[in-house]
Amino acid sequence: MLLVAHMCFRQLCNPASLLPYRRRALQPKAALAIAMLFVIGCDASEPTPEEVAHFVAREELPEGPAPGLSADARVETWELLTADQAAIRSPSDGGGQARIIKAPEAGVPAATPAKITLEYEAGPLGIAEGGVVFLQPSPFWDWDPPQIRDPSGPAYTSFSTSAEGVELEADDSSGAFLALKIRGRALEPGETIRFVYGDGPIGARVDRYAERDSPLYVSVDGDGDGVRGLTHPSPHVDVLAHPPEQLHGVIRSTATPNDPVRITVGALDALGNAAPVHQGGIRLIGAPDSVGLPEFLDLSGQENGHLTLTSTGWPEGIHRLQLEGTGELQGLSATVNPIVVREGIDRVLWGDLHGHSQISDGTSTPDQYYDYAREVAGLDVTALTDHDHWGMAPLDADSSAWKSIRDSVHRYQEPERFITLLGYEWTNWLHGHRHVLYFDRENDREIYSSLDPDYDTPDELWAALRGQSALTFAHHSAGGPVSTNWRDYPPDPVLEPLTEIVSVHGSSEAADSPHPIYQPVAGNYVRDALNAGYPLGFIGSGDSHDGHPGLVQLADPRGAGGLAAIRSESLSREGVLESLRARRTYATDGARIWLDVRLDGEPMGSILEPSPDGAPATQTLQIEVAGTAPIERIDLIRSGQIAQIDAEGQEDLQISRKIPRLGRGEYHYVRVIQRDGRTAWSSPIFAQ
Repeated sequence: MLLVAHMCFRQLCNPASLLPYRRRALQPKAALAIAMLFVIGCDASEPTPEEVAHFVAREELPEGPAPGLSADARVETWELLTADQAAIRSPSDGGGQARIIKAPEAGVPAATPAKITLEYEAGPLGIAEGGVVFLQPSPFWDWDPPQIRDPSGPAYTSFSTSAEGVELEADDSSGAFLALKIRGRALEPGETIRFVYGDGPIGARVDRYAERDSPLYVSVDGDGDGVRGLTHPSPHVDVLAHPPEQLHGVIRSTATPNDPVRITVGALDALGNAAPVHQGGIRLIGAPDSVGLPEFLDLSGQENGHLTLTSTGWPEGIHRLQLEGTGELQGLSATVNPIVVREGIDRVLWGDLHGHSQISDGTSTPDQYYDYAREVAGLDVTALTDHDHWGMAPLDADSSAWKSIRDSVHRYQEPERFITLLGYEWTNWLHGHRHVLYFDRENDREIYSSLDPDYDTPDELWAALRGQSALTFAHHSAGGPVSTNWRDYPPDPVLEPLTEIVSVHGSSEAADSPHPIYQPVAGNYVRDALNAGYPLGFIGSGDSHDGHPGLVQLADPRGAGGLAAIRSESLSREGVLESLRARRTYATDGARIWLDVRLDGEPMGSILEPSPDGAPATQTLQIEVAGTAPIERIDLIRSGQIAQIDAEGQEDLQISRKIPRLGRGEYHYVRVIQRDGRTAWSSPIFAQ
């Protein structure tokens, strides 16, 4: 029996884009019919089942979680995953190998149709009569699911076997995969089954994001008991970017006149994929003569469409460069983020500390992920945080996948140029998701899985991390797909001094925040956590699933994204950790807005000492902003109360004003909102 549950938790999700996500496989009792449940999810967030039908009696499921959960805890999801984890696999499950026989040699342009022929060869144990072979294209980001009902429709899939006496009973009713049950006799070792995916006149649509080695999954239930395993390695095809449709450029946000300044410019397609440029270039407009930048950059022949240059000698002031395309880039233009040059100015590093690759539920290999972060997005600090137990092949059960991440972290680490951090996402459906980052020079740390009974609560996770150079970050804490359990597990003051306030999921700051998170939980916003006395600093990060760390907002339908601005003079793991622990940070939803906030000279993120007797009744609040677009307003947020300053469309602002002295336990932060909707949040300043 093959059943499907279709669930989508983003109200903006197009039901037509629902994608298979994760199977449930249970070892049956003799008297029970077996089922496999595929959860269907959508768009730019982890899909999550809300109500899942049980095919095993309640008393046979794992013992339920303890009370004291997130308000919207996904208990059904937890039960699904723990039951799957406990399922007994036959030695023949996942046996054999699959390979591509024929596919477009140069790759397939993203989101376009293709015809792909695959062959499965039975392994040494073969497949028993009644066993099943499954074909499932990558379940993320708009691959067409295979179907056998309409030969003229999308993703029509034909199949055949040369094994005499074997009959194939096909079932595509899941809407996610094609299942071929072995009838007549067993499929013997070495015998084959062939699939032609996209065998109709319009082919089958592939992933909408460019990536090398995009997998198609072939799995096997070798003994017909309803439990299956993936064959390894998965066959794969290359998915290609489209021609350029936009220009992109970034520059460091602050510098002294003597600092070296890197600028990265290039071309992207409509969804932010790095687009190859065959014949064309970019004119740089507005660069001071003293910095020695060329007026024209030839991008012809650049496979990723980008170049990085270094310059020096920038004069003091605020500078904004303009980009104009030539050749095939003619008609495209962009404005680079502002650079503020001043003696003694604090250095700002830009980071995206949260994202996913094809190892869990994202796009791209780990190497591609870090390469895009450095060479395209021009980031300073990046972490790949694939889920511990969420995806086609869970990371906590695949040591080779964890090693591949560790190897990429080591390969791309370059102190004072580009900092990589080892990490993963503790994907806990009962208490909320957190990502764990390690800052050691060695990349040998382990995964403390959210499904391991020793580490399945925040307190247990923090106990395991105690004494390590590590931090945790709660994210999408106010809502979908699951909120953070602040109530029962206050953030650890050493291991969790910050929170990810904004990402592709939206903003968890407060109900009045621009682009608020979907499915919000009242009373669970970050501002509620501040009101409860938790001294949390702010970062943003992408939570990208498109292989575009630092630029996820370009492909999200709402333009949602996130970046972490980190004030650190040292571009090293040690320097970044020190700044994060001290909350010397601010958050944006993807724009490189420069923001500096001080109270009586103390920087954002500070915890102020108690005021001495006779202290003045007021304090001086200083705000400096250099926007990436005209600024609509600046919100001053003090312990939940909001005052607004009309910015009148200026791009650069310097504000100094007196405010009543913060009382014990109060906090104050600044929110900058541009006319294009882009937003920045300073970390709060706290009164002890």
